[in-house]
Amino acid sequence: MIENLTFDEIEIGRSASLSRRLTMSDIELFATVSGDINPAHLDEEYAADSLFHKVIGHGMWSGALISAVLGTLLPGPGTIYLGQDLRFRRPVGVGDIITATVTARDKTAERNVVVFDCVCVNQDGKEVVTGTAEVIAPTKKVRRAAHELPQVQFLRHDKHELLLKKCDSLPPVPTAVVHPCDESSLKGAVEAAEANLIQPVLVGPEAKIRSLADAFGLNLASYRIIDVPHSHAAAEAGVALARSGEVEAVMKGSLHTDELMGEVVRKETGLRTGRRLSHVFVMNVTTYPRPLLITDAAINIYPTLEDKVHIVQNAIDLAKVLGVDVPKVAILSAVETVNPKIASTLEAAALCKMADRGQITGGILDGPLAFDNAISAEAARTKGIVSPVPGEADILLVPDLEAGNMLAKQLSFLANADAAGIVLGARVPIILTSRADTVRTRLASCALATLMAAARRRGAATAAAAAAAE
Repeated sequence: MIENLTFDEIEIGRSASLSRRLTMSDIELFATVSGDINPAHLDEEYAADSLFHKVIGHGMWSGALISAVLGTLLPGPGTIYLGQDLRFRRPVGVGDIITATVTARDKTAERNVVVFDCVCVNQDGKEVVTGTAEVIAPTKKVRRAAHELPQVQFLRHDKHELLLKKCDSLPPVPTAVVHPCDESSLKGAVEAAEANLIQPVLVGPEAKIRSLADAFGLNLASYRIIDVPHSHAAAEAGVALARSGEVEAVMKGSLHTDELMGEVVRKETGLRTGRRLSHVFVMNVTTYPRPLLITDAAINIYPTLEDKVHIVQNAIDLAKVLGVDVPKVAILSAVETVNPKIASTLEAAALCKMADRGQITGGILDGPLAFDNAISAEAARTKGIVSPVPGEADILLVPDLEAGNMLAKQLSFLANADAAGIVLGARVPIILTSRADTVRTRLASCALATLMAAARRRGAATAAAAAAAE
């Protein structure tokens, strides 16, 4: 319950206090509401070199505590804030416990105005804010249940930013952009080039590509264009560039995925290796502490056990490139026990044993696991599952494309997850873009290709050095 003190009840010298610890979430919420994104408030390293702004910025948060005391405690509900005169005395940092105190100093009956002395002190008793506040005190008594505040969730996109940052020291990857003949695919290629992620080779009808560029104000002067008459010819030419080594990645434009992938898997002229091709979504979910690699949700419709061996290995290799030393793989099914009537549980058990025998390397596998057991250690403990994977899964292997596609889209549209996608198992990484992709998604997908291409170069250099040593 909250209850006010009316103007007549307030005595000179009456005081009230409220304490709160300053968190980074408080600062970010204050910045979000106010629109003040000064790095002196949000970046502790910058703030250390900009003490004045840290005093003012975090002091304003302390000033908000004063408002909370006046509005909820003294005078409380019904108070009208007229003005304040505050001085910010010293820095307030994340973790500081600030106590705001207001003390009635003067009353004016004509308008029911009360002037309060205000002070905020930190956990060491040192003043951080001092000053006065002037309010119109309520005249009617109010006692009511405290209003329940909504829960606030921060939707952060910094994990994708970290992914892009990994590419800062890497050269842009020569990339065949196949049939970039609509706005999103052509803009996506140009944006990735401007971000220094790819060096695009635009493959498609040149007249159409240049017309689009003119329509959307895109400068193509520094990009090579290979003129071919239609999408099928573009797919063939783009794959040929990758096969010859002229490019190190292929990016889908406005043609159908099947048209591009048909050329990629062509036996004589495609990009096949000993691996099965598979798609990996890298999902950065705001409520999960690490990136989630979901596979396969775009290429293999009903993968066999043999297919899943390749799908898992492709995902493990990508996770290692992303910096995960020993990726943990959760093999998903509807239940967490082996059931002869559910094929995915049998395959999960077989995959785990294959990993034990060295047929899948570099990761830790466990399954079958239901989705809740895969991402929640507490849910796994409730079911009596003892494993290092639950709650720490880096990779989710889905039973089939339908399950993977639904899971990835649920995370994107219900959990506000950021996504990036790439096809692995070919001679070069393949970027599958969509018209619905955001700029952030397109850039992150290109970043995956950049990192994979760099890893392939390192691997080739290591192999060459080893061969020379022999």
